[in-house]
Amino acid sequence: MVKELNGRELVGFVKERQAHLVQALRSNKKRAKLVIVRDSDNPVITKYVGLKCRYGEDIGVEVVDLKVEPTAEALKQAIRGANEDETVSGIIVQLPLMNSEITEEVLSEIAPEKDVDGLSGQGDFDSATATAINWLLTGYNIDLKQKKIAIVGRGRLVGRPLASMWRNSGLNVEVFHRGSDFSKLRDYDVIVTATGAPDLITDEMIRSGAVIVDAGTASEGGRLVGDISDEIRERTDISAITPKIGGVGPLTVGVLFENVLMAAERTQHQN
Repeated sequence: MVKELNGRELVGFVKERQAHLVQALRSNKKRAKLVIVRDSDNPVITKYVGLKCRYGEDIGVEVVDLKVEPTAEALKQAIRGANEDETVSGIIVQLPLMNSEITEEVLSEIAPEKDVDGLSGQGDFDSATATAINWLLTGYNIDLKQKKIAIVGRGRLVGRPLASMWRNSGLNVEVFHRGSDFSKLRDYDVIVTATGAPDLITDEMIRSGAVIVDAGTASEGGRLVGDISDEIRERTDISAITPKIGGVGPLTVGVLFENVLMAAERTQHQN
């Protein structure tokens, strides 16, 4: 039987613990607050911002959805304001930006202690999505030691930080990207894909017994789709796979708020 790597199942336990942490912070007269800065109404972005707002409401964390003009200056000004606001525990920029060329300079504006998404490379937090994939595999007892691992995509959200995290842990990781020979994926035991290219990974690329984590998201005909083709999901000879919806995403939000609470607690100790 194929194991479903369902982040929605795991995140319930995380949320319950976090709700108690929020109460503990409040008893110390401290409130956690997250600011989301974005410049787009893209359906994928709108969906993920909505998920974060609802999650924050569920555990008692204030979330501010700040939509600004798609310019570097407007984005940076919004971040500076949140940096200076002592009531703000964490700041994220919802990617992708409309102009991807300004991503680096915009992210670098986030104060390191408030970079709860871990994307600027300057703070103490690892990438939320990369950490969520770790939580997901650990939660379902997927042992990565002695496994050949392929990561498809080398973006700043998933591929790059996850490859770094796992290599630092001594795991055997190969990164595939545009121009790679994807037929070689058949040689790998664990495949994590995060490209946002629908149906990029097809049936013949996957070996029997493989573990597949689809962290890719794109909007196609008004619905969210991942990187792997539907025919892969119909197979009964793979070991484990994320569902179409509710795999990595819910845990990514869980990790994000874990970091928000940690940032709020640190501020409490500093005060």
